[in-house]
Amino acid sequence: MTTNELLTAAETLEQKILSVTEDGRLSFHDEYQDVLRRLRACGASVPGRLRRLEHNLQEQAAEQLFDNMPI
Repeated sequence: MTTNELLTAAETLEQKILSVTEDGRLSFHDEYQDVLRRLRACGASVPGRLRRLEHNLQEQAAEQLFDNMPI
């Protein structure tokens, strides 16, 4: 994929992620991270809003791990 195609894919995933409930967002996490990883590998700059969403998804995934941890 070209840089423009990857950016378009990331933006499409962004819209899908933002359109679902908070619980459903993690189902897109791996795919979203992969697209951003490939975008960075091409040498492209990832827009701030996409980086913030990536960070929020990572925090949500980490929080979910701790939610399922027995006390």
